[in-house]
Amino acid sequence: MTETKSKLTPKAIVAASSGNVLEWYDFTVYGFLAPTLATLFFPSEDKLASLLSAFAVLAVGYAARPIGSVIFGHIGDRIGRKTALMISVLLMGGGSFAIAALPTYEEIGIAAALLLVAIRVVQGISVAGEYTASGVLLVEQAREGRRAMTGAWVAFAMMWGCVLGSAVPAGFSTVLSTEQMAEWGWRLPFAIGGLVAIFSAILRLSLTETVRAENPDDRTSPVLQSLRNHKGLIGQMVLLLIPTAVIYFVIYVYAVSYLGSETGFSSSKALDITTINLIVMALFVPVCGMAADRFGFRPVFLAGAIVTLLAAAPCWWLMHRPDTISVFAGQLGLTLSSTAGWALSVSALTMMAPQHLRCSVVALGYNICMAVFGGTTPIVATYLVNRTGDDFAPVYYIIIATLVSIPVIWRLPKLISSVEVYNGDETSSRA
Repeated sequence: MTETKSKLTPKAIVAASSGNVLEWYDFTVYGFLAPTLATLFFPSEDKLASLLSAFAVLAVGYAARPIGSVIFGHIGDRIGRKTALMISVLLMGGGSFAIAALPTYEEIGIAAALLLVAIRVVQGISVAGEYTASGVLLVEQAREGRRAMTGAWVAFAMMWGCVLGSAVPAGFSTVLSTEQMAEWGWRLPFAIGGLVAIFSAILRLSLTETVRAENPDDRTSPVLQSLRNHKGLIGQMVLLLIPTAVIYFVIYVYAVSYLGSETGFSSSKALDITTINLIVMALFVPVCGMAADRFGFRPVFLAGAIVTLLAAAPCWWLMHRPDTISVFAGQLGLTLSSTAGWALSVSALTMMAPQHLRCSVVALGYNICMAVFGGTTPIVATYLVNRTGDDFAPVYYIIIATLVSIPVIWRLPKLISSVEVYNGDETSSRA
């Protein structure tokens, strides 16, 4: 059982969620700069092979997240949420600085690619504890009737990280020439990420730790306990989050690279469209949080799933039109349909998890999903389109991902009501 020493404050919300800005800034920057990084670190006459290699490194970073779940789940449940947050943000920032200074293939050969992979693995491990530890800390300390909204601030921070991760490369691409971006301009967004990490670490020094009470199972690893006793729950968490992961990486990583490669549709224009839609998504996140606190988690999750099933194909068709307005509208539609998943996921997962294993269970559920279905999505989408010749193959992937989540969405009231969230008082929660 956990309890808090003081009430949740706006400063604590900013400090706890700030590292999520860095996490998603860094991964969004990498996704948007993938075509440039592909030529610098994986040069090949086959542009598709180079791009797939760059996306593979993105996937490797996500594949390392389950390892991070083991490490940071243990730290969060046994030492404290604040400690996990400090370590994760410093490791992530150090990785950003390292990429900014990394020599390219032309300078040191294959060692450049190997070092890039190693850095992404370390970053993947570090961010595994970021989203979960910050969300758990905030939701545990939130008062009844405000938990969905409080958890939504984590997603709000994530989305602004995505906005910055889109806007910063777009800004540099506008100011610098194509040659300057390929020569040294690509390093600047990663260096900025390192500075964000330092700022976040300073903010977190003032965080109030969530103190754990003594537990008879303390001698056993919390991760092993989670896998042994709660693997079914972890599996349901994965299913719940699959569409959230797949849709994001289809429309904001794969699609941006696709649009940027189309004749007459510049990379800077694709990034501009994406940046605007990410801002809309960030502003819509609190709305979803308030709606879930008012009407319950299931109705809001279910509304997003239904809209996705109905709108996926028309929105994808719009994104393949030659005019900017159509592309914007198509991406906007899928953005709005998937926002509920991002806004509510950390609150729902925290409220589904048992108290003394909360960091471990939530970290495993979230990071396994992101490793298997998030980081791999650009590769899967690229492969499916090139294999089948059908540009709508990613849509089928989105629809299948959404369908498998619906049974878990329907069971949310039961899953949440079976676990008490403790913030100093015994409480129950609307699901």
